[in-house]
Amino acid sequence: MTNHQINFVGWILFVVSAIGFCIASIGHFWAMFGSIFFLLACLIFMIPFFRKGP
Repeated sequence: MTNHQINFVGWILFVVSAIGFCIASIGHFWAMFGSIFFLLACLIFMIPFFRKGP
């Protein structure tokens, strides 16, 4: 596996864990608030994997 693929798999695992945190925090406002921001941050860090560039 290349470093690029390893990084991508790592971010996928972070997104899966963030979704798990969101599910676990249902009914708890502040936990859900933090979980959603964690999920959004993971998705933002994945943007370079989907951009076409040099």
